[in-house]
Amino acid sequence: MLVNQKRLISSRKTILLLLGIAVFCIVFFMTFNLKGNISYILSHRAWIVLTMILVAFSAATSTLLFQTVTNNRILTPSIMGFESLFVLIQTVVVFFIDAQGIPYIGIIGKFIFESLLLILFSLFLYRGLFTKLKQNLHLVLLIGIILGTLFRSFSNLLQRLMTPTEFAVLQSRIFATFTRAEPILIIFSLIIATVIGLFLWRMRFRFDVLALGRDNAINLGVDYQKSVTIILLLVSVLVAISTALVGPFTFLGLLIANLAYSISGSSQHRFLLPTAFLLGVIFLVGGQMFLEHILNMVGALSIVIEFIGGSLFIFLLLKKVPM
Repeated sequence: MLVNQKRLISSRKTILLLLGIAVFCIVFFMTFNLKGNISYILSHRAWIVLTMILVAFSAATSTLLFQTVTNNRILTPSIMGFESLFVLIQTVVVFFIDAQGIPYIGIIGKFIFESLLLILFSLFLYRGLFTKLKQNLHLVLLIGIILGTLFRSFSNLLQRLMTPTEFAVLQSRIFATFTRAEPILIIFSLIIATVIGLFLWRMRFRFDVLALGRDNAINLGVDYQKSVTIILLLVSVLVAISTALVGPFTFLGLLIANLAYSISGSSQHRFLLPTAFLLGVIFLVGGQMFLEHILNMVGALSIVIEFIGGSLFIFLLLKKVPM
């Protein structure tokens, strides 16, 4: 009992420390080197920070819950082909329609269209296959990886047939960036993410039971299939929103989730979720601040995070993390 109490205190202290670091990074990013039109600069930076917070929340929550359901600390929704499908959607739009996309449906319409396609893809995998294959998650994951490879191959084929102008437009869309999102899209995504976050927080204790495995969860009275379906649907929505808003981040979720496991001091989701979220904010805001003010934008934040996350992925494979 005393050991558990010490762990709870340690987990709370970790969250408070990360919260302090995250707030410091945000304040420093917002106020450092203010020159010229201060109101415009603050507004511009505020939208960037809000976008980073949204992406950090989506990546942390979706990855942690996906790993909870699959009982696997290596797999993430990104590895299941979401980014590949996002690139394919953008490639098809540029190649078959025009470089401006679908002008008559507007910004919100284009955003919803892309998000719905990603969500439908996830529903096909996680709901349809999960039921038809009698909850054989390993086979579902294999099919997801194969489909991701198919999407990438088809995208590469279309990209080779594009004109240089079309290809340049496409490249600006398929690389993750925090400066291109429209404020109305950010607000729209924030509302959806807030609703999902409140709903998932109410289920935080159920996640601890699901993490014990299917048989144990059923024995403890949890409706396993219903709970997993709801979780995977909400995970799909979060990943779709994040990807459609800023572009693909393949290894961000893997990076912050595994760090959260290591430093949270607890396996309970009421500690893991905020820890991973705050780590994501620190990595994104602190990393962007470091690139802008220390390295003078030599490189891109997405490339640095993907390199670190990819290295961690290889390390976890070599370490043979329990699956």
